[in-house]
Amino acid sequence: MSASAAAVFRSLGNANYRLWAAGAFVSNVGTWVQRTAQDWLVLTELTQHNASAVGVVMALQFGPQLLLLPWTGFAADHFNQRKLLMLTQATMGGLALALGVLTVTGLVQLWHVYVFAFLFGCAAAFDAPVRQTFVAELVGDEDLPNAVALNSTSFNAGRMVGPAVAGLVIASIGTGWAFVINGASFVAVLGSLFLLRTHALHSSARASRAKGSLLAGFRYVWNRPDLRTILIMLFLIGTFGLNFPIFISTMAVGVFHADAGGFGLLSSVMAVGTVAGALLAAGRDRPRFVSLPVGAGVFGLGCTLAAIAPGYWLFGGALVVVGIAAMTFTNTTNSLMQLSTEPAMRGRVMAIRVAIALGGTPIGAPIVGWVADNFGPRWALGIGAASGFAAALVALRHLAGRHGAFQSRH
Repeated sequence: MSASAAAVFRSLGNANYRLWAAGAFVSNVGTWVQRTAQDWLVLTELTQHNASAVGVVMALQFGPQLLLLPWTGFAADHFNQRKLLMLTQATMGGLALALGVLTVTGLVQLWHVYVFAFLFGCAAAFDAPVRQTFVAELVGDEDLPNAVALNSTSFNAGRMVGPAVAGLVIASIGTGWAFVINGASFVAVLGSLFLLRTHALHSSARASRAKGSLLAGFRYVWNRPDLRTILIMLFLIGTFGLNFPIFISTMAVGVFHADAGGFGLLSSVMAVGTVAGALLAAGRDRPRFVSLPVGAGVFGLGCTLAAIAPGYWLFGGALVVVGIAAMTFTNTTNSLMQLSTEPAMRGRVMAIRVAIALGGTPIGAPIVGWVADNFGPRWALGIGAASGFAAALVALRHLAGRHGAFQSRH
């Protein structure tokens, strides 16, 4: 292996991280199988191509990130992270199997999908911040940026495989079996968590139990202009830009008239970009703030190109650009916030990060879905483009202020 490749994959030299990564990859494939099947089920089987219904599902699935914020950050900072992950992963696996049974037996209705999306979102709200901070326990702070980037590579490699698998499963044996496959995939990550060498974990400082701990987290973030800027950018792009289930499904079905296989392939094509972006991040030694306006600006450009793409494959090419930019942006925010935060505050700060990034979905997804229904999918992508450009301006304003402060001191 070359020196550059060794640098990109250095966290895999850690036995615990290798175990975690193997189990997580299988589960990530299952997650993308389910996400693709869920969008297809709602858009083509339970409604007549209703993008607003897809937006409602997204709102219910990501709303709990904001709704449960007082408890999710507390749990990540105070409880045993490995055991909490085992509980959340088992819960999500059970929910996937239950939705699969309902769909396979032909009993599923739209309101069932709404309920399961909300329950899945509640479990994921506890899972996300602890899963992100648990990486530091696996590899320590020195390799944290690399491990965060490799986690994203695994998630998006699953995004390459999962939608294509979902398309084949839906076409051959039915949508319900895609949910069953996802439920079964959680066995892999649960097995990896069970087999971890607990004595080799890098235990970090745990927060003391005290009233107002979440408010302390908000005060900590508010008093840090860099963190405050990152969260504003995350809100803009997370709320109005990261609505890919709506963007891709409405463009695939409404503009290019693709079948389930064509829809799944577009999601996989986008994942080529997200994997490339994650690997580029893994090769960097340290995250830099200047990557944020670049990532946000290119995200806006990619969404613009996708909105005006005249054909299926040119649209797919634009999605690759969007994927690279989205990963550059989100991975940099993750690593910057973790590395610049005191260990005892990390769980709460990362819970706030996830809540801001995903909690805006109940606002953005229904709006984007409504725009897609009433003005067309291309206009919905225009909203995503605007979010990227606006976030880039926020970052540039912060950098200009920082530069001005430096000049005044000298």
